[in-house]
This record gives sequence, C-alpha cells and structure tokens, in this order.
Amino acid sequence: MNSASRVPVRRLAVLLAVAPLVAACGSARGGESAGGPATPPALSGRSHLVITTDNGVRLRPADSDRVGVDRLVTGGWSRDGDGWTLDLSCPEHPDHDRECPRMPVVHVPAHLSVTVQARNAGIDAAGVAGAMDLATVNGDVTVVGSGLRDADVRLTTRNGSVRADAVDSANLHAETVNGDVTLTADTSPIRLVAATTNGSVRVTLPDDAPLYRTEATTRNGRTSVTVPGPGAGEQPRHSMTLTTVNGDVDAVRDRPR
Repeated sequence: MNSASRVPVRRLAVLLAVAPLVAACGSARGGESAGGPATPPALSGRSHLVITTDNGVRLRPADSDRVGVDRLVTGGWSRDGDGWTLDLSCPEHPDHDRECPRMPVVHVPAHLSVTVQARNAGIDAAGVAGAMDLATVNGDVTVVGSGLRDADVRLTTRNGSVRADAVDSANLHAETVNGDVTLTADTSPIRLVAATTNGSVRVTLPDDAPLYRTEATTRNGRTSVTVPGPGAGEQPRHSMTLTTVNGDVDAVRDRPR
C-alpha cells in the first residue's frame, strides 16, 4: 500500500476513536439518558427531581446545585424538560462485599422539588429544603427539619408509619394504611391532612398556631383536639382533617419555648 492510500485509513481510525467521545459528551434531551450517578446534572430551582428505586433512600442536603449520589449505586439519569429522573436500580453483585446499599444517600440541592417512588424499604429525609412527594410501600417515611414554608409536602406509605418532625409546608399530607401518623409542624400549614386505617394520628402545631377548622374522626378509639377552633361566624383560613378507623386522634399546640 502506498502513502496516498494510508491517509484515508488513518483518518477513518481517528474518526472512529473520536466518535464515542463525542457521544459521551453530548447533553441529555427530552427522554434521553444523561449518564450515570457519577455525573449528576446541575439543576435549577425550577427543575423537578424524581427518584425511583426498588429499595429505600435517604435524602440529605447538597452543598451545590448538583445532586450527589452514593458511589456504590448503579443507575442512570433521564430527562424530560425540567424533570430529571434518577433510577437507583441496583442489580445484585456476585461479590457480597459489593452489594448495593439498601438505603443509599442522595444529596438534594436546596429549593429543588423532589418526588421519591420506593418500595420494600423506607424513606428518610433530613434537612431537605424543598417541596416533597415521598411514597413507599412496606416501609416507614421519616422526615426531619425539611420542607419550605410555601411548599407542598406529601408523605405516603402502606404497611409502615409516617413520622415528620420540624416540617415546613403550606400544605401537608401524610397517609398510611397500617401504621401511625405522627406530625410536628415547624410552621402552621394552611391545609393539613393526616390519615391512617390501622393506627393512631397525632399532630403537634406551633405554640402560636392560628385558629383551625378541624375534623377529627375515629371508629375504634378516642379523639382529642386542643388546637383552638373558630367561633360562631368565623371562617378560619387554616384547616385540618385527621382520620383513622382503629386508633386514637390527637391534635395539640406545642408548648411555648
């Protein structure tokens, strides 16, 4: 082969070597993969994060605008407009020492709304400043020091309890079927719903909580509401619906600090 015939071959080799790099560096668009957990995207406050997993997850605050993911987790990103989905599917490893964590940690940027769809394990959120919709089956939902004053917070499970402490929200919804619902609000939500079937409901509002229009019901248990309600002709802005079938219902104001 002469030198003239070698040039196209060399050029083809270069192009074949560069092509995978170009593909790897491309940005994700609607419905396309955006790489694995090792390369999380930078998300703005208008973005929405969805986490799906066959196990549980722990949410913690991020120190930047990028989502941080446990390095032991395999999975990937996909995008649809401002919505980013993180799939934490984690196949079992033949090497026991490399098994995926049952409760991996995901660090969530501030003011980012997040949805979690889990099963067969719990969801634990602490210090996450944003709207949340956390749902699992066969596990507890535990939230501490999270939410935002003007945000919606929804916590649901089946066959587990919901426990939330020092939660900020405008609308707070907590629900289970078999388990207790225990809520302590850091601010007074405009609308609060706490419901279970087999378990008790206990709600603690701030000591300066306003008047609440409250509906508290149980079939096999007692109800006790000491949060002040409206007088004749008053139409309070805030309301609570607290329900169970087999269990007690309590709603109180916190003691002054």
